Amino acid sequence: MLDLCLLGCGGSLPVPQRGLTSLLLSYNGRKILIDCGEGTQVSMKILGWGFKTIDVICFTHAHADHVVGLPGLLLTIANSEREEPLTIIGPPGFLKILNGLRVLCPQLPYDINFIEANLEGGINLSIDDLSIHSLALDHTVSCVGYSIYVARARKFDPNKARANNIPVTLWSKLQKGETVEQDGITYHPDMVLGESRQGLKLSYFTDTRPFDGLIEFVKDSDLLIAEGMYAEDNEIDKAIKNKHMLFSEAATIARDANVKELWLTHFSPSLSNPEDYIENASSIFSNTVIGSDRLTKKLTFPQNS
Repeated sequence: MLDLCLLGCGGSLPVPQRGLTSLLLSYNGRKILIDCGEGTQVSMKILGWGFKTIDVICFTHAHADHVVGLPGLLLTIANSEREEPLTIIGPPGFLKILNGLRVLCPQLPYDINFIEANLEGGINLSIDDLSIHSLALDHTVSCVGYSIYVARARKFDPNKARANNIPVTLWSKLQKGETVEQDGITYHPDMVLGESRQGLKLSYFTDTRPFDGLIEFVKDSDLLIAEGMYAEDNEIDKAIKNKHMLFSEAATIARDANVKELWLTHFSPSLSNPEDYIENASSIFSNTVIGSDRLTKKLTFPQNS
């Protein structure tokens, strides 16, 4: 299962009861943070998931509402006694911003490994059962969206193991994915495992205009978290000028990409009550949720796969 929390859902400026953009994921003791706007640490402290086990921080782009919480967070992680390296991912040009922010926290007890999310091919980073993918977005600066996929282990098939004459003493190792050699014979996991099973997919993007490649990138997501900077269609000129998205545009992408659920986030500070406008999205994609700070969810593997 994949636990997630929308730590902050504000865009541009924080407002009362709404911090700036950030999403925290937790899977098998590993944590991934996407963006780190102002107020991220406050929500994390209230949430209580801890700081030490954050392994990866993914940044969509280098605008202040997505990054200014980083120096303080790095120091808090240091105070949690972390010593393992921390991976930070960002689009081209982000390393310069990262180095600038590091001036505020020059000495840390752990290394930082930076990975650039290339705008052409994106990234494909695997961490155990997790894989992180990126896609270049259409914003005013270099910007990327992320999809995170959780692979699901294949079922052990005892009938297949017997048919392949696999010694019972090797079943456990093969089920764990190990290749074993015994008495001059090599046994592979495929000899005891069934068909591939459907995993989990979470997709996240903010700060972009819609484009065709975005639909394919988030296709079949169990949850899509997308920006709803502007609530009403009459704000389209503003959305085009500032390279942001309307509620209705995010909902159209969710519908066309066949996602299971849509959370809207990254609301304009002028949008005091985004829930008042949910019909602008739900009329297009019914399973739409208006995001709020510390909104949580547990994604579980399908029961029938």
